[in-house]
Amino acid sequence: MAISSSPASSAGPQAHVLVVDDDPDIAQILSRYFTAHGFRVSVASDGTWLRHIIGTEPVDIVMLDLGLPGEDGLSLTRYLREHWQGPVIIVTGRGESVDRVVGLELGADDYVTKPFDLRELLARVRSVLRRSSPPPAKLPAPHAESRRFVFDGYVLDTQSHGLLGPQGENIALTTGEFALLQVLVEHANKVLSRDQLMTHVHGRDAGPYDRSIDVQIGRLRRKIERDPANPQRIKSIRGAGYLFSPSVQRL
Repeated sequence: MAISSSPASSAGPQAHVLVVDDDPDIAQILSRYFTAHGFRVSVASDGTWLRHIIGTEPVDIVMLDLGLPGEDGLSLTRYLREHWQGPVIIVTGRGESVDRVVGLELGADDYVTKPFDLRELLARVRSVLRRSSPPPAKLPAPHAESRRFVFDGYVLDTQSHGLLGPQGENIALTTGEFALLQVLVEHANKVLSRDQLMTHVHGRDAGPYDRSIDVQIGRLRRKIERDPANPQRIKSIRGAGYLFSPSVQRL
């Protein structure tokens, strides 16, 4: 069966998870587990059904296997980043560092290898969804702190999750890129280690071979640096981490 959708529960609004995996046993395990934890779950076995689902109904997050029949998961990650703005977590048995780096370079928000712990996967999904969802609208309190930041002509709006360029153009950021830029902006002119950035952005420590922060830094540089090969805004501090150098003002 190429596609299925779990029944809705009565526990209020549900996040809609799309599991893309051609292994029916894994798809069933994920569907049952996330349904039991209050999610709506749809399952697709290949890229054709993935496109069908995201084209016909709202999806909040995609969990994507790499080893799919026909079009593989890396190609589909590229497609999602070009045609869809929601978060993507790669869930795959391919644990080689090159696959991890390529997946993150293409715009995945997280990368989980099989076999995985279901509780950890649930925590990662919830973490990514929290980062991707703008905070609920509230009436402004007197003297409330602004949540818009300006640096070098760019405007970062943490309420709308938007970034405007110096000419007023909208700069598309993935969920992970936005979360990383927000941390850098809020800690401008302070050196942040990879572990600190990983904790802020992904809610966990960086492993000894985890390059996800470096990959996301590279993607951010391509979007906000004049010369990404010679970055002046997001600087590498050898042996320490990264420093966001522009002067930052709150509007």
